[in-house]
Amino acid sequence: MKTIYNTSNFISDTETYVTIGTFDGVHFGHQKIVEKLVFEAKRAQKKSVVLTFFPHPRMVLQKDASVKLINTIDERADLLEKTGLDYLIIHPFSVEFSRMTALEFVRDILVNQLNISKLIIGYDHHFGKNREGNITQLSEYSYVYNFDVEEIPAQDIDEVSVSSTKIRRALESGNLHTANHYLGYPFMLNGTVVNGKKLGGKIGYPTANIAIDEPYKLIPKTGVYVVKSIINECVVFGMMNIGNRPTVDGNYQTIEVHFFDFNEDLYGKKLRIDLLYFLRDEQKFDSISLLVNQLKIDEINAKNYLKNKL
Repeated sequence: MKTIYNTSNFISDTETYVTIGTFDGVHFGHQKIVEKLVFEAKRAQKKSVVLTFFPHPRMVLQKDASVKLINTIDERADLLEKTGLDYLIIHPFSVEFSRMTALEFVRDILVNQLNISKLIIGYDHHFGKNREGNITQLSEYSYVYNFDVEEIPAQDIDEVSVSSTKIRRALESGNLHTANHYLGYPFMLNGTVVNGKKLGGKIGYPTANIAIDEPYKLIPKTGVYVVKSIINECVVFGMMNIGNRPTVDGNYQTIEVHFFDFNEDLYGKKLRIDLLYFLRDEQKFDSISLLVNQLKIDEINAKNYLKNKL
């Protein structure tokens, strides 16, 4: 799969089959749509293209800092690559772009830039300035510009929408099992290991402090999780705390991972953390010794989970 930033950078002599969407989560419902696109494109000897936009329109048009996405744009690209897709085009969403009419979008982008042969689009999809474009206009434009339009059935689109909502709600409530079930893979956090206060090392549980660069990335419910990472091409398991560290009077949220049987310097490294299981809610303990006792219990419970599941 080739990832291209901006439709103007796309060049293909071969005609394309295109679908458009946010595809946040790239969950089972999304995969079903993209796999259909890939299958039909290959059968017709065309190239398969997903066109997505970034930043999220609400971030641009409404200046909505509360938008939280299941995936960062890089995570979304990595997940889509596994579908066999030929091209992922990430087009910058701007106020200027939002003013493009439906006709301009179809003619200038889909036809002239993407060399479209077929558009596979969601039920009740709207596009263009003031969301004026719809399936009726698309059908008219497809006749003029000689491409096919296929509308994905309403029930499939509803399934996609419901799944995304359930995933977000599940993550926010600590129901990781449900979230991972709908995703079809473990929810992930990607970040850089930064310096912390090194309190974990003093109590026998050194942690890697993970800084998430993207403010729009959804962070799950505070608490303790069983996690997995790949470090230096080796699978490493551990337990992660998301929270404000109330026992030591923490006043801001941190993400800290203690890796089992691991003792390497990770500062500055970029890590992907897969969340496997929610162990417990965050708690405030009356003393450090009580916190250490709980961490020992957490470690036992985490290792028992891994023993039974792997």
